[in-house]
Amino acid sequence: MKAILLFSAAVAFVTAPLLVPSFGGFNPAAFPYPPIDPPVQPAGYAFGIWGLLYVWLLAHACFGLLKRADHPAWDGPRWPLFASLGLGAIWLETAVTMPVVAVVLIWVMTAAAVMALLRTPAAPDRWLLRAPIAAYAGWLTAAAGVGTGVALTGYGIWSPVAVALAMLALILGLAMAVQLRSQAPEYGAAVLWALIGVLAANLTSAPVVAIAALVGGGIVAAAVWATISRAQTGVGARG
Repeated sequence: MKAILLFSAAVAFVTAPLLVPSFGGFNPAAFPYPPIDPPVQPAGYAFGIWGLLYVWLLAHACFGLLKRADHPAWDGPRWPLFASLGLGAIWLETAVTMPVVAVVLIWVMTAAAVMALLRTPAAPDRWLLRAPIAAYAGWLTAAAGVGTGVALTGYGIWSPVAVALAMLALILGLAMAVQLRSQAPEYGAAVLWALIGVLAANLTSAPVVAIAALVGGGIVAAAVWATISRAQTGVGARG
């Protein structure tokens, strides 16, 4: 039953953009101080990662239903992932009409996705079990910080640059905590992709934010590299 419910949530999550095809981020007019191109927001191309995440999560849910419905390694993360994807299925519609509520929702989605990640073993079926959940959780970590930053900017809380710097620090702190505990390089890679997007978006408009994103990206990249190196060393030792 868990596998069926998770597959249903994944289908709803993947098809949700078809119901809100015009969504391009929070509507600036929904805020007292319309946040037009806030520096906390990555370049538009960075959001293309959703295509990969949709396909990967759907493959995860489908394989889990058809081939691993009763496998204990697959069963552990199902409830928190179901909660995250279920909320994700209504997130776009909520973001259009109630951006502040959408910010709260994405933090709940992130917490549930990280919980799912921490419940996944390194094996078996790593590329269909841990990897898609890790990438999804990593991108949500960055997206939650970005969404919060856009809302704070829209309500005039600090300057846009100060908000961006604070949110980058928050994203980095959370990412390092989860990366070191989960040892899943896909998690850090997704966060790194978001930081590269922030760097690209601010090269000329807000250099201090670009530098902060560069430094943060370097730290995350080092953590990802260390994780990969430890995994390879462990494989070599066992071999």
